[in-house]
Amino acid sequence: MSLDGFSMHPLVQELDRALTGGRIDKITQPNKQSIILSVRQPGRNHLLHISIQPQNPSAHLLAKNLENPPEPPVFCMVLRKQLETGRIAGIRQHGLDRLLLIDVDSLAAGGRIVTKTLVLELMGKYSNIILVQDGLILDALRKIGNNNSRVRTVLPGQAYELPPGQDKLDLFTDDLTAILARIRTAEGPRLDKALLAACMGFGPVSAKEVCFSAGLAPSVHLDALDDADFAAIREALEELRAAATKEPAEPALLIDPNQKVLAMASFPLHYLPDAVSLTFPTISAMLEKADQLLGSYVLPDKDRFRKLVKNEKNRAENKLVKLDEEISEAENAEEYKVRGDNLMTYQYQFKDREDAEIEVPNIYSETGETIRIPLDQRLTLVQNMQACYKKYDKLKRAQELLRVQRRECEENIAYLESIEASLLASSSLAEIAEIHNELIAAGYLREKPKKKNNDKPARPFHFQAPDGTSILVGKNNYQNDKLTFQTARFNDTWFHTKDIPGSHVILQNGGLEPSEDDILLAASLAAHFSKARGSSKIPVDYTEVRYVKKPSGSKPGFVIFTNQKTLYITPDEKELAAILSQDPAAIS
Repeated sequence: MSLDGFSMHPLVQELDRALTGGRIDKITQPNKQSIILSVRQPGRNHLLHISIQPQNPSAHLLAKNLENPPEPPVFCMVLRKQLETGRIAGIRQHGLDRLLLIDVDSLAAGGRIVTKTLVLELMGKYSNIILVQDGLILDALRKIGNNNSRVRTVLPGQAYELPPGQDKLDLFTDDLTAILARIRTAEGPRLDKALLAACMGFGPVSAKEVCFSAGLAPSVHLDALDDADFAAIREALEELRAAATKEPAEPALLIDPNQKVLAMASFPLHYLPDAVSLTFPTISAMLEKADQLLGSYVLPDKDRFRKLVKNEKNRAENKLVKLDEEISEAENAEEYKVRGDNLMTYQYQFKDREDAEIEVPNIYSETGETIRIPLDQRLTLVQNMQACYKKYDKLKRAQELLRVQRRECEENIAYLESIEASLLASSSLAEIAEIHNELIAAGYLREKPKKKNNDKPARPFHFQAPDGTSILVGKNNYQNDKLTFQTARFNDTWFHTKDIPGSHVILQNGGLEPSEDDILLAASLAAHFSKARGSSKIPVDYTEVRYVKKPSGSKPGFVIFTNQKTLYITPDEKELAAILSQDPAAIS
C-alpha cells in the first residue's frame, strides 16, 4: 500500500516548498531500506525520510527522527561524502511516475558548483535510491546486475536510464477529451483497468475514486457505458484534478477498525464509505502515520532474530515429536519383563537357536492366554531372556529421563514463543539490543553482546486509563522481569494471558480497589500484547504483584503465581486504538 504517482504530484510540491534552498547537514541510514536527510533551513530543520520498503515506498518529512545503528552502512557513507553540506536546488517528479528527483548543488574544487541528483524510484519491490552525476551512476542502494534484471542494470559507472515509460496521458496537462477517448479505446473490458491504462500516475485508489464519483462500478464493462456515463466520468476526473491541486492539500488515510490501512491519497477519498478516514495537515504527516500502521520502520536484526527464533522453535517442536515416540516405547517396558519372565519359565521346553518366535501360556494370565515372544536366533534362550531384562531396565531408566527432557523441551518452546511476542512488541534499537543479548545468554547466538551506548534505555509501554491510573506493559522478557519485580509495587495488579506467551502488564492501582473498567482495559492490553492477538475469548489471569514469584534459575520472563482470577477477553480493537495512540511505539 503506497501513494500512486498521481498523489505524489502534490507531495513533490510540498517537499519542494519545504526543502529547496536548504543545506544538507547530516545523512543517516536507520535500516537497509531507508535513508534520512537532515536539511537546515533558516530557523528550522527538516528530516526527509526516504524509504524503499516494498510494501510502502515513500519520501516524506518526519516529525521525529528514527534511531540509527552505531556504524553507518557503506551507502550512507557515500551519500555523506557526496551530498553533505550541499544545498537542495529543487525537487521534481518525472511526469506523474512514482519517480522523484532531488537536485543537490555542491561546491567543488576551484569554486565550481556541481549538481548531483538523488533519484528516488518508489515503485514497490522495484524501488531504489540512486545517486547520479552528469548522467552517470555514482552509487545505488540496490545494485542491479544482468542476473537481476533483463530490462535495465543499475551499477556504479553506468549511464543512468529512466525506468521504461508508458504511453499515458497527464490529467494535469492533457485535454480531458483526449483522455476520455483513450479510456473508450483502452484494451480490456473493465472501467477501472481502462482508467489505469489511460491516465498517467493512476493507481487502483485513484481509479476507484473516479469510478465511485461517477456512480459506476469499477468492474463495469466499457461497452455497457453510454454518453451519460462518460459525461459522469469526465466530471469525476475534473473533480479529482481539482482535489489534487487544492491548497493546502487534504490528504486522507483510510483504515478499518483494526487499524489496517485500506487506502491513502493526497486528496479526500470517498469510495470506501464504511472505512475510518483519518485526515492530516500535510501529506508527510499522513505518510508518517501510514508507516507506523504498516510497520514500515524496519529495525536492524529484527527480521534476522525472528527467523532464528522460528527455526529454533521448529527444531524444538520436531524434537518433542521424537521424544513422544520414545516415551511411548518406554512405556512398554513391562512387556519386556513379562517376556523375560516367561522365557525363564519355559526355556527348558525349547532348543537354542531353533525358533524365530515361540508361543507359550502367559504365566501372568489368569485365563491362560498365550504370549508370542520373538527370539534372536543368533542368541541362546538364556541370552534372549537376558536381552529382554536388559531392554526392560533400559526403558525403565529412560522413562524418567525422557519425561525430564520433554518438560525441558516444552519449556524451551514456550520461552521461544515469549521471544516471538517480544519481537512483535519491539519498536526501538534499544529493545532489539535487549533481545539480542537475551538470545546470546540463552545460547541461541554466538556473538558478542550489544554494547550499551548513550541512547535512552528501552522502556515499557505506558498508557493511562480514563480515570488516570497508569498501566505499564513490558516489551520483552528482561523488561517483564524488571517491571514485575522492580518497578511494580507489591499491591499493584499484575496481568498475563493464561498459558499464552505475552507481556507482563501492571495496573498501578497501589492497593486501591481497581475499577472494573480498569481491569478490563489492562486485561485487553495483556491480550493485545500476546501471541493470541486478534483472537477472541482470550483467557487473562490477574492477581496482586505480591503473589507473583520467580523460581530460582528460571528463564527471563518466567514466573509462577497464585490467588489469580481469570477473565476471557475479546478486545475491542477500535476502542483499544485510542489507548494505544497514547504511546506511538505501541502502534504495530
